[in-house]
Amino acid sequence: MRRAQRGGIIMRLISLLMLLAFVAVIYVVRHPLLRLAGEFWVLDEPAEHADVIVVLSDDNFNADRAAHAADLYRAGIAPQIVASGRLLRPYAGIAEIMEHDLENRGVPAAAIVKFPHRAASTREEAEALTGLVSARGWKRVLVVTSNYHARRTRFIFGRVFRPNVTVRVSAARDSEFDPSHWWESRIGVKLFFNELVGYSVAWWELRGKVSVAQASACVVSTSAGHSEKSRRLESVLPEVSFF
Repeated sequence: MRRAQRGGIIMRLISLLMLLAFVAVIYVVRHPLLRLAGEFWVLDEPAEHADVIVVLSDDNFNADRAAHAADLYRAGIAPQIVASGRLLRPYAGIAEIMEHDLENRGVPAAAIVKFPHRAASTREEAEALTGLVSARGWKRVLVVTSNYHARRTRFIFGRVFRPNVTVRVSAARDSEFDPSHWWESRIGVKLFFNELVGYSVAWWELRGKVSVAQASACVVSTSAGHSEKSRRLESVLPEVSFF
């Protein structure tokens, strides 16, 4: 066997060993990596005082979103709660179920605003809610959703809502999704990958829209630039005296 052939075989063997070593390392640290991937979706912003709490549609079987919203209401975070829910029939839907869940958890009926809609996605739900928020004159909105759904919600609402409305997202603990062990249950795996696909679709649909924070920054930058130009113009114009 020639020396060049022996060298090629050795290099391929080394490459194979390195690949096997890499796979072994990934296998050993798989749980921390999976935990990190699950925790990436969880985003929980500080629940500051708001004009209204909005509970997004499609709560789970245990009504974890409604329970979290009721806790926030009892803590005095906001005086009203919007029960946002898809219509299941022309005469009833998830909003009615959510209203029942909120009342069972101590929220008075007078504080609940039912908002039935036919939105088929979080983006469509956010777009429908902009009309309600504008009509009611609410300026500070706290959106309640499940922990795994919080980051996508933050992304969508930040691009759909108007810049004059402050939006925060509060993540409800979800009994069907544990960020530290999501891969150990079928429903956890399903929720994780559904969220991965959903976020990708939302990013594609809203790729041309800037977030509220970016829009505000552009307004501030434009205003500052305009003021600077005005100052420069005033410095070069001669003084005019009126008698």
